[in-house]
This record gives sequence, structure tokens and C-alpha cells, in this order.
Amino acid sequence: MPLICGILLAAGRASRFGSHKLLCPLPDGTPMAAACARNLLPGVDRAIAVVRPEDEPLARLLRAEGMEVAPCATAAEGMGASLAWGVGAAPQADGWLIVLADMPAIRPATMQGIARLLRQGVWAAAPAYRGRRGHPVGFGQPFREELLRLKGDIGARPLLARYSHRLRILDSDDPGILTDIDTPRDLHALGHAISAATAGHKP
Repeated sequence: MPLICGILLAAGRASRFGSHKLLCPLPDGTPMAAACARNLLPGVDRAIAVVRPEDEPLARLLRAEGMEVAPCATAAEGMGASLAWGVGAAPQADGWLIVLADMPAIRPATMQGIARLLRQGVWAAAPAYRGRRGHPVGFGQPFREELLRLKGDIGARPLLARYSHRLRILDSDDPGILTDIDTPRDLHALGHAISAATAGHKP
């Protein structure tokens, strides 16, 4: 069985949020990063969180959720460097599911769907909601060397553009694939969306 490793990118500075975003509680009280970890873990065989070396509170939280933690010495360089660091912590995996730690609304089923495509041998996979591509993004073993060479803050977008013919899209009914939390206003809006969805499902 192919081994799929989840990489939770949690080494950003969150300068627009104004406080430690990933420790901030969601409407149900769960810290944001913990919610992302819980959504990720059921779909992968191994899960690694990439954090800043000095961020011990976040590291403790994620270890308690069952994540391995990889403090990234190059975190200040940006997302590309953090992604490369995470892949480098599990270079023998058959695929990597890349998850952003400020996207707590992605459903576990969506994570599992992308991981399943990687296990089937696709080169790369991502979900789409109403025609818009979102997260998480999965990469297979053919991308290993290029992922390890990533630098700066661009992330893997250039890879997806260059190999668009290799990208498998998973049609999804999950709006969480497009919902990242950058500001307190985003978090407030997420709470309203969750409340509305809950109200809509009441008998």
C-alpha cells in the first residue's frame, strides 16, 4: 500500500491576524491548528507539522493531536521553504498531502479523497468547488526532487502551472477548500457560515 504523508504548513507569521492565529479558537473552541490536524490525520499514513523553531506552544498542541513536528530552520524564507522542509522530513513517502494550517474548514472526506488519488498513482491532485480549485494539494513521488528544491514564499504554484496536464481535479461539494483565515474578520465570517449551515440542517 502506498504511504501518503500529510504535511501541515504551520510556520507562517500571520502578521495580518494580529495575534497567534493558529492557536486562536474556532467557534466551537477548538484551536485552529488542532482542527486542521484532526481533519488531516484520518486520511494519511503519517502526518508532519512544519512549525517555526521558537513556536513551542504550537508544537506542543500539534504533538498532543498526534502529529509529528518538524521545526523548520528556514521558515523565515516563506512557504516554499517550509514545504520543502516538510517533504524532506518524509522523503521516502509515495506522496505528500499539503495542507495549510489556516484552512480549518476543509472536510476530512476531502483530505481522504485527495490521498486516495495519490494512492492510485496520480502525479498531482487538488479539489475544486464550483469550478474553483482549492486546497489541499497532493503530490506524488515524481515531484519529490522539485518539491525539495522549493524556496521562498511562492510555494508549489509554479509546479502546478508547469505540470497542469498531470493535475487530477477532484470535484467537491466542500466550500472549505476555498476558506482560509487571514484576519479576525475571516474567523468571524467562518463562525457565521457554520451557524447558518447548522441552522439549515435543523429539522
